[in-house]
Amino acid sequence: MRIILLGPPGSGKGTQAQLLVQRYGIVQLSTGEMLRAAVAAGTPVGLKAKEIMAGGGLVPDEVVVGIISDRIDQPDARNGFILDGFPRTVPQAEALDELLRHKHLKLDAVIELRVNESALLSRVETRVAQMRERGEEVRVDDTPEVLTKRLASYRNQTEPLIHYYSERRKLSTIDGMMAIDEVTRAIHRQLLALGAVEPKTHARSAAKAAPAKKTKAAKKTAQKLAKTTKMATKSAKKAAKKAAKGSKKAAKKTVKKTAKKTAKKAAKKTAKKAVKKGAKKAAKKVTKKRARR
Repeated sequence: MRIILLGPPGSGKGTQAQLLVQRYGIVQLSTGEMLRAAVAAGTPVGLKAKEIMAGGGLVPDEVVVGIISDRIDQPDARNGFILDGFPRTVPQAEALDELLRHKHLKLDAVIELRVNESALLSRVETRVAQMRERGEEVRVDDTPEVLTKRLASYRNQTEPLIHYYSERRKLSTIDGMMAIDEVTRAIHRQLLALGAVEPKTHARSAAKAAPAKKTKAAKKTAQKLAKTTKMATKSAKKAAKKAAKGSKKAAKKTVKKTAKKTAKKAAKKTAKKAVKKGAKKAAKKVTKKRARR
C-alpha cells in the first residue's frame, strides 16, 4: 500500500500517519529524515544534498526524488509506505509519478485531511495562552503568526495538488475536524473501498505491528486457570491409579474364582468317572461269579 497524506499544518497528518504505520505494518517516509539519513550514510545522492545544504541552498527536486528512490528500495518499504512532506508541488508530484512508473509501482491513494483554518488558528492561540499561564516556554514555530505564514504557503504551493490528484482519480477527502479515532476509521473505510487494503488482512498486520500486552486481570485469570488445570490433572492421575489398582484386584479375584470353579468341575467329573468305572468293574465281577455257579 502506497499512499500520500495531504493537509495543512495542524490537520493531524502526523498522528494519522503513525496510526496507519501501526495498523498496516508499513513505513512512514519523511523527506527531512530521509535527507539526514542519506547524508549520514554518505550515499552519492546524500553527498550531493550535503554539499547543497552546506552552501545554504534548497535541495532540488531531482535530489529529493533520488533519495526517495533509494529509500523505497529498502526491504522495510516492500509492504508499502506513507509519504510525509512530499510532494509539496505539482512538479514534485509529476516526478514522483515518473519514479513509480519506472519501478513498476502504483500510488494507491491520496488522502486529503480537510480542516477549518480559522479553527486551527484558534486551537494554536488557546494552546499558547495555556502554556504561558503555566509559565512554559512557547516554541517559536508554534505561534499563530507562524501558523498563518505556513497556511499561506500551503495554499500557494500544495493546494494545487488537490486538483492534480483529483483529475487522476486518486484523491479522497476526509473531514479532519472529526475526533482522531473517527478520522482513522474514515481513512480505513476509504482504503477498503479503493482496494488498497484487504478486509481480512489488516487485523493481522496491526497485530504484527503492535502486539497486545496482557492486562493484570488477564494474567491473574491465566494463573488461576493453570492452577485449576494442574489440580484436575493430579486428580485424574489419582483416579486412574485407583482404577488400575481396583481392576488388578478384580482380575485376580476373577482368576481365582474361575480356577476354583474349574477345579471343582474337574473333580466332579473325575469322581463321576471313577464311580462309573467302579460300578462297571463291580458288575463285571458279579457276572463272572454267577458264571462259575
